[in-house]
Amino acid sequence: MMVELELMDRVQFIYELALAQLELKGLGANFDVANSLRKFILKEGDEDLLVKRVAYFKRINGKTTIYERLVQYNQTKSINQYLTHWIYPYKGKFHPQMIRALLNFIGLKEGETVLDPFIGSGTTAVESQVMGINCIGVDISPLCVLQSKVKTESVFVLDKIEKIKDGVIKINNSNFGLSSFNTKVLTLQKFIENITDEKVKNFFKIAEMIAHSDASRRKKNFTQSFSINVEKMLASVKDFKKSINELNLKLGKVDIRRGDARKLDLEDESIDGIVTSPPYSIALDYVKNDSHALKALGYDTTKIREEFIGVRGTGARRIDLYNEDMMKSINEMFRVLKPEKYCVIVLGDATYQGKRVETVDFIIKYAEKIGFKLVKNIDKIIFGLYNVMQKENILIFKKPEIRK
Repeated sequence: MMVELELMDRVQFIYELALAQLELKGLGANFDVANSLRKFILKEGDEDLLVKRVAYFKRINGKTTIYERLVQYNQTKSINQYLTHWIYPYKGKFHPQMIRALLNFIGLKEGETVLDPFIGSGTTAVESQVMGINCIGVDISPLCVLQSKVKTESVFVLDKIEKIKDGVIKINNSNFGLSSFNTKVLTLQKFIENITDEKVKNFFKIAEMIAHSDASRRKKNFTQSFSINVEKMLASVKDFKKSINELNLKLGKVDIRRGDARKLDLEDESIDGIVTSPPYSIALDYVKNDSHALKALGYDTTKIREEFIGVRGTGARRIDLYNEDMMKSINEMFRVLKPEKYCVIVLGDATYQGKRVETVDFIIKYAEKIGFKLVKNIDKIIFGLYNVMQKENILIFKKPEIRK
């Protein structure tokens, strides 16, 4: 009997077709691609495993895949923002589908640990979590740490969030009668700070940060935005809980830390795989872009700028500092990764002061210099509202077996 694998309808780019084939190989499947390029013929492989794990296929031998069902739990209009992925409008986000496929290709199994040393908006954390893969996420930005925690931890305190939600919204709505915007925000902030459960507190903090973003970027009313986003976030967390029960998901453990990719607090050869995207800070000033949220969290953006990769210095010196920081980060990735395991780095060349900065070639050469082997280099087209480049590369490195 012929076993067909049907691609998802929205698969439309060459890099997606490449990743679809790579993830099948990573899951031990042997297959042929049909002439239509929309269907694959499975010659050998574990059908149940494929149904459970694949990212780019909607049906395996007529059975709907877990991922095709998972993406239906979505409170947004964007196909890539299901579950809690949408929370906070962070620029340069990963596509969760791509992350899932890459985790499949590099062979990570349930209970193993993936590291993302630039966790950013937390996409790697959420996607590995629903796959049963443990994740350590590190970021220098307190805003990134906060949003990543909220996306992965809120599901565990859903009842507590629901219990006080109306009270928080009531405090927020009562702000209409206060004298100034600052007074309104401070009143709400004080109430949130007095929430004793850290996970619950973080949930409402991120709702506040989204309201600051809406007010700063879109000139929306802060009070109305806060209330709307609390309800929308709560609906997404409920979706998350529902998906766990209905799809029988076994969640991976998530450890989100504020830390420095240039000096990871991890033991040598302790990580089973790495999937990350370094900051495009030369092209996008993350400090300036999220200054409204960082200030609302109580941080001095002038001081925090000195900690971020890519935003220090000016002119040629900024590029030199970025490259130095990236070399330190790659050294750390190599150190903590187990031998014969994979490190995936997604990045692109930026344009700075009218000139192209050839970051991709620089990273490849340096990674190979310290011992990584480049296994794949996939061109990826970028599209979407919050992206700042037209193309980036998916670089898949392997750490060789170290012979003594």
